[in-house]
Amino acid sequence: MKYYGDLRSFITALDEMGDIMHVQREVDGDFEPSAITRRSYEIQSPAPLFHKVAGVAPGFRLFGAPAALSSRSDMPYARVAMSLGLAPESSGPEIIEALSAARFKPGIPPVRVESAQAECQQNILRGDAANLDRFPIPFAHDKDGGRYANTWGTLIVKTPDGKWVNWSIARVMKVDGKRMVGLIVPSQHIGQIWTQWVARGEPMPYALVQGPAPAISCVSGIPIPAHADEADYIGTLAGEPVPVVKAISLDLDVPATAEIVIEGHVSIERDCQEGPYGEYGGYLGEGSSAQPTFHVETITHRDDPIWPMSITGRPTDESHTLWAMGLAADALTYLREAELPIKTTWIPEDSTVHWLLVVMPENWRELLPGISSEELTQRIGEVLFKTDAMVFIPKVYVVDDDFDPTNLREVVWALSTRVHPVGRRAVFDDQRVIRLPQCYDEAEYVAGKGAKVVFDTLQTKRHLHASFAQGYPEEVRQRILDNWPE
Repeated sequence: MKYYGDLRSFITALDEMGDIMHVQREVDGDFEPSAITRRSYEIQSPAPLFHKVAGVAPGFRLFGAPAALSSRSDMPYARVAMSLGLAPESSGPEIIEALSAARFKPGIPPVRVESAQAECQQNILRGDAANLDRFPIPFAHDKDGGRYANTWGTLIVKTPDGKWVNWSIARVMKVDGKRMVGLIVPSQHIGQIWTQWVARGEPMPYALVQGPAPAISCVSGIPIPAHADEADYIGTLAGEPVPVVKAISLDLDVPATAEIVIEGHVSIERDCQEGPYGEYGGYLGEGSSAQPTFHVETITHRDDPIWPMSITGRPTDESHTLWAMGLAADALTYLREAELPIKTTWIPEDSTVHWLLVVMPENWRELLPGISSEELTQRIGEVLFKTDAMVFIPKVYVVDDDFDPTNLREVVWALSTRVHPVGRRAVFDDQRVIRLPQCYDEAEYVAGKGAKVVFDTLQTKRHLHASFAQGYPEEVRQRILDNWPE
């Protein structure tokens, strides 16, 4: 296992395993980088690194699909695993266990370095020179409301009293060279902090960090408890402190090895239209909403900086790998804290974060004596739907552990044959609903409430599978394997 302390060493490692596609020809500055990245997701190709982008200075680069499925079929989650300092061959459940386990370990606080030691401040742009137009920011999709300046960067903000520093990912659209507009959801952590600045009548300082150490991007995009420090949690995953440096113009610390840091203040009003944007559910966006303006005041960057991007849409992109794993790890943590003997949790990539599988061990009835599967299903829903992260998940399936939850073919087989047409489910009405999940009616979006469901697919008796593994004597199977192919 190896932790990558900056984006460049991570890209080099991926390149060495054949998982980088070097695009050396010049690409346009509008749609071509995004379209290539989107196709790379859909055919599971190496991650594209764009070396020449029209309209920007030589040396400025774009990097697509940083945490998507790997092109290596023998290690599909390698980009996520390596980002977190895990072995590239780690399975999905192993990554989820690591994310959950780190929440119970002491955090390792970041360490501040001097500006001269911080690669992110090799170049400092102030005033009119601090302009987004100099960077290769493409349109993500052709129906979007503008160029999206943030799809995989980390937003750093803190409460006015300085007690809570939050690192997160939220989509931010470029308005012009000196302004951006970001989607700030009141229930999310950045929304809670922005609300405190609004109450004070002061614009919120922010730093938007592009291309930090991959673990920073990953942790910024997954749920951890409110008021927890992402920097400390990343230090735990890395086994070493994150080096940070004081921002040039703000009282915020930023990752020292980042590629680009944008500094400024966020308006206290929702004074600019944001969107539409093609989101993780797999559909092009429609409509826009009033959101706060992010004013650009100072920009710092490394020499020949790399701007990473996630082009969300149909599976499989970072929303369906890293973010889904983070949500599953959050669910696993809360269920185990409720003393339920969960084997693992998993969100199939192709469900676009609309399904959660809760996997029970074969002996769960022995571990929960006197509890029926109906009662277990109800309890699982009661625990999960109280958590913030589950606002995104409308459907939960409680399943046995006799199939591989990460194999979509097996998931479809198991759910198709075990979900009862009308019964064996716990319905939870009047749950929190936001517009990002695609399955609700307009009236439910307006009301902010709708139903969620937990399906009980647990077998009263384990049935043997009509399969090679379970349908033949062991000596026959071994003889066939020894002579395969004939």
